[in-house]
Order: sequence, then structure tokens, then C-alpha cells
Amino acid sequence: MDTLRGLLREALAACFESGSLNSGEIPADIVVEVPANPEHGDFATTLALVLAKKEQKAPRKVAEALMAALRDRKEIFARIEIAGPGFINFFLTSRCWYGVLEEIARQGQAYGRQRFGAGKRVQVEFVSANPTGPLHIGHGRGAATGDALARLLAACGYEVQREYYINDAGNQMQTLGRSILLRCRELRGEKAAFPADCYQGDYIRDLAREALAEKGESLLSAPEQETIPLLTDFGGRKILAGIAADLEDFGVRFDRWYSERSLFERGEVQKGIDYLRAKGFAYEKEDALWFESTRFGDDKDRVMLRGNGLTTYFASDVAYHKEKFDRGFDRVIDIWGADHHGYIPRMKAAVAALGRDREDLQVILVQLVNLLRGGEPVAMSTRSGEFVTLREVMDEVGKDACRYYFLSRHSDSKLDFDLELAKEQSSSNPVYYIQYAHARICSINRKAAEEGIGQPATAAVDFSALSLPEELALTKLLARFPELVAAAGRALEPHRLTAYLQELATQFHAYYNRYRVVGEDPRTTSGRLYLVNRIQTVIANALEILGIGAPEKM
Repeated sequence: MDTLRGLLREALAACFESGSLNSGEIPADIVVEVPANPEHGDFATTLALVLAKKEQKAPRKVAEALMAALRDRKEIFARIEIAGPGFINFFLTSRCWYGVLEEIARQGQAYGRQRFGAGKRVQVEFVSANPTGPLHIGHGRGAATGDALARLLAACGYEVQREYYINDAGNQMQTLGRSILLRCRELRGEKAAFPADCYQGDYIRDLAREALAEKGESLLSAPEQETIPLLTDFGGRKILAGIAADLEDFGVRFDRWYSERSLFERGEVQKGIDYLRAKGFAYEKEDALWFESTRFGDDKDRVMLRGNGLTTYFASDVAYHKEKFDRGFDRVIDIWGADHHGYIPRMKAAVAALGRDREDLQVILVQLVNLLRGGEPVAMSTRSGEFVTLREVMDEVGKDACRYYFLSRHSDSKLDFDLELAKEQSSSNPVYYIQYAHARICSINRKAAEEGIGQPATAAVDFSALSLPEELALTKLLARFPELVAAAGRALEPHRLTAYLQELATQFHAYYNRYRVVGEDPRTTSGRLYLVNRIQTVIANALEILGIGAPEKM
């Protein structure tokens, strides 16, 4: 599409020079689209309609002038048609399309990558689960979304930092320490009520055993004001280490682990409050300090400092986001659970109060995952013996299947994840089908090598041998990949790549099942080998952005 836009700009310049068009204005953004109906061409543009008013001519007259300027580009255009009031439809030559294969061969792993994000710094903060328990599958979906988005933005040229915000301050951490202490007492035979607001999972008993083994019986005799902080720190470190190990095995690595507690230790929370006060955006009422968030579009003002002197979670979040922007990020992206939807307006208000554009903060919501087994819901409880944690699901179906299914739909759509389907080795399982396409092409290459057939160089390929409609359709699909990456990157939607991969794998398998790649005719073999290896490159490049492996054997 970029090439066609360039040709249209050249055609406009030629029209202005010849006098067939007179406005002298070349639009900065020329819209070129793929028509829904293939009979309307490979590409279409509304450029003539856009220019008609400035040219003071009927759109079809403008279209005719542009067509005349493009008429000699016969190596590119098989034909050009004017449709309706002035749409221009372009039909490209087969040889022009097969130039895409040459471009893929030339660029290799770089094919599809963009540069529109170059020079811009983006931070993606995701997962950020409290270190009070292991990651569940909802966290897994957030992890896959955040990591794939970071990869996608990097593929679009951005400098990306991945960050995990450790919620290690506040009551939930004290509750963790108290829960471990109560289980320690229980393990030593004491009978004590276990409050409903304490953490109930079996992992708390495991932590209690470890604490007793490491810290000794003094845990039970020391005063609670000493023991609970000790166990809070012990449990938090152990849980966070487990979270880090799970994420590492899930293919997710963070550039920075940021402690909420450190915001208080370095005085950043107070700095955030002082900043809003100095700007006149904070006021005192009802023995509390309020942020005047309604001034920036929120539905009500928000408490930052309570009468008892304790800050709210919101105050920490304001300080954290201030510190993010102080680090020089052009854009900050937070990935939250869908239950945090109502929190977005107040955070955007805070960002505006900090002197930034509201859109410098973008929030992506991640919906719940419904876990199924053979179509039947799985009880979401560790006590039932069924799966609930990311680790358990990952151990059963594998990292790649996990990531693919988490990324298979828009993050803000609810997701059904069937464990049995994710393990199935058939066309019914999309991740298997996609990876098998890559492995199948590797197998074709091994077969060719066994028969003494090397990989054809671009100059040696006779593209007229690729005469089948399926071959042209596959090439057109490969040509769409760079635009897809760009569109997905701008929309912050990595799930678009899963739909594309499924379409590409389906077309490839159908082609392979109908035609031999390595056959008796060297000319045809050379062309088909060249084509399927370009398919392999695009599959591998797309899977890399998603953080999914591209196996050579299956």
C-alpha cells in the first residue's frame, strides 16, 4: 500500500506539471484500501473524491487525469478502473505481486517491522499482581497481552520498557503475614479461628511450613508485632520469586520490578501530593485531603489523604504515574483487569493534572477467562483439585498454547479456554495448525535437500511458474502482513496477528494438500520452494511478535 500511495503522489505531481489538475496540493494521507469484493480490484482509493472540490471538477474527471498519469506503469497495473462517482480500482500484475516474495527474501526477519514509533519511549506495565498468592489464569491472560503488546510496539520501532508494579504496601501484605502466622500455629497443634478475610489457599500452609523450617519455633513465642512483619516479608519474597519463575517459563521478562513500598521510602507519594497542592488541584474537606479530579473530567473528586494521616491507594497511583512520566516516557500503557474499568477516568484526570495529555496514559482492560475441559466448565478452586493457577494450566497444555489462546481474542472480550482443545493435535486446534504449517515447510526443505535441491536464489526463480490462483492468493496474503503489523501496533491489538496466522496457515495447508512442492519439474519446484519459504518467514515473524515458538519438527 505504501508503494501505491507513493505512485499516486507521483501521479498527482505529474498532473500538476501537465496542467490536467491545478490545485497543486498533495494530501499528506492518501487512503488506499483493500476492497471487500475482489472484483473491485486489489486496491482502491477515494483520492479523486477527496480532490474534486479543490480541483472544481467532477470526481470522475479527476480520476481520469490520475489514470492517464499511471497508464505507462504496465509492469505494475494490469488495469485501472473508475467505479461509481469516482472510486479508482487498481488491478496489479502477477509479476508485481511476486515482487512481494523478493522483498520478504531480502528483509527476512525484518519483514513486517515498522518505523513509525522510532524515537519514542513507551512503558508497558502489566500483571502487577499482589505478591500474596500465585498467578491465576486471569493474570496469565494479562501477562500474554502485555508481553505481546510490548513485542508489537518494539516491532513498530518504539523503545519499550516492560514493568511490574509490586503492590507490597498496604493492608493486603499485613494480611498475608497474619495468614501465615495462623497456619504456623495450626501446624503446631494450636486451635485458632482462621478469619474469612485471611488468604485461604493451600499455598499459605506451604509457606507456613517453610517459615517454621527456616525461622524456627520462635515464630510462635515472639510478639505478633514482631512476627507478622517478618512473615509478611518472608511470604512476599517467596511468592514474588514464584511469580517471577512462572512468568519466566511463560516467556515474559520484565525490565524493571518496581516496589510500591519504595514510593513511600523515597518520599514520592508525598511529592505527588505536594505537587497537586502547589498547582491548586487539592483541597481539604471533612478532615481529608481531596484531589479535584472533576476539574479534569472525572465524575467526582477523590480522597488522597485520610483524616488519620494514611494515604489512599489512589495517592500511591498518582505518585507512581508522576514518577513514570518523570522518567521520560512519551506514553504509558497500563494493563488492568476488567473490574478496574471505573478507575480509568480518575487516573486520566490525574495524568492531566500532572501536565500531560490524557491520552499519554492508555489503559487496556483484560476480561476474565472461562476455563473449560471438553466444553464443560472447570471449577475455579484449588480445593477441588482442578486447575486454577497459570502454572497448572501451562504445565498441562504448554506455554505456546497458553499464550495463543490468551491472545486469540480482543483482551476486553471474555474468553473460553478449553484445555482439551488446546492439547489436540488437529486442525481444530489453531495454535497446533499454525505451528504445524511452519514445521511442514521445514520438512519440505529437508526433503528437497535429501533430493539434492538447494534453496533457490531470487535471480534463479521463474515467477511465471507460479501460475495457480492459490499461489497468487497466498502471495497477496503475505503482502498484507506489514500493514497488519502497523494497524495492530497503532490500535494496541496484538490479537489481530492470531486471526491473520490462522488464515495464512489454512490457505497454506490447503495448497500443500492439493499440490506437490518438490516435484519433477525443476522450474515449478524452484518457484514453489521460493513461495513456501516466504510463507515460513512470515509465520515465524508473526509468531515471534506473539512470543510463540516456531518449531521445525512436530
